[in-house]
Amino acid sequence: MTSDTAVRVRGVEKSFGDLRVLRGVDFEVEAGSIFALLGSNGAGKTTLVRILATLTKADAGSASVHGFDVAAQAGDVRESISLTGQFAAVDEVLTGRENLVLVAKLRHLGDPGAVADDLLARFSLTEAGGRRAATYSGGMRRRLDIAMSLIGDPPVIFLDEPTTGLDPQARIDVWQTVKRLAEGGTTVLLTTQYLDEAEQLADRIAILHEGTIIQNGTLDELKRLLPAAKVEYVEKQPTLEEVFLALVGATGETAGAETDASGGAGPDAPGTAGTAASAQNRRELR
Repeated sequence: MTSDTAVRVRGVEKSFGDLRVLRGVDFEVEAGSIFALLGSNGAGKTTLVRILATLTKADAGSASVHGFDVAAQAGDVRESISLTGQFAAVDEVLTGRENLVLVAKLRHLGDPGAVADDLLARFSLTEAGGRRAATYSGGMRRRLDIAMSLIGDPPVIFLDEPTTGLDPQARIDVWQTVKRLAEGGTTVLLTTQYLDEAEQLADRIAILHEGTIIQNGTLDELKRLLPAAKVEYVEKQPTLEEVFLALVGATGETAGAETDASGGAGPDAPGTAGTAASAQNRRELR
């Protein structure tokens, strides 16, 4: 692993009884970047994150985080990372500031109050710092959860589906928070099932399907896997959603139905030729 590589995964496998969840996963995450692990429910995203966070042992393969082997140097890995799960792990009885002070004390940091105040300011929670976390909106609670994860300045942070259940505005707030983390030099490994989230945030995207990485690249690299869809007057580049559905084997008809359901043009509306061309491109790729 080079000095520019924060996370390295090689041939990781994991089974639970007869169920093979991970079937030989390989990827690397560059330090200071946002890496999105994109996949459907049950693809193995959370299992892989738990292995990297030393909470679960892999059956085969190897993984390193911040230069430390997750199996042989678990203690060093834990000191180098922070993990934010799918649901905000805040104490709703405490205020936002008290939650931060508590974690700072658990990490044996000097002046926990100053640490808490700094994080409240960084995450735009200063005015809400004196309120109980139970009164926070979903987006505020998630921002507080991420702030708690950053206490001690871990160089690597794992975000496991951080916007699950949030409304659109709250999701945008979390996205801005994640972007600021990377701009500050933190390496972010993000798992998500939301295509737009990966498209908005990630420097690189790996698509995890049935326990293996079937594609890994930048957004532009993934889009180039499909030819540009063409209509009579407009050239349309494929979206990440089209790439994802084509790679995991979804039918063109299903993808087209999802486009209509999300507010796209119907079969007789203008622009239908572009939608049909995109479906045809996916069929040709397969």
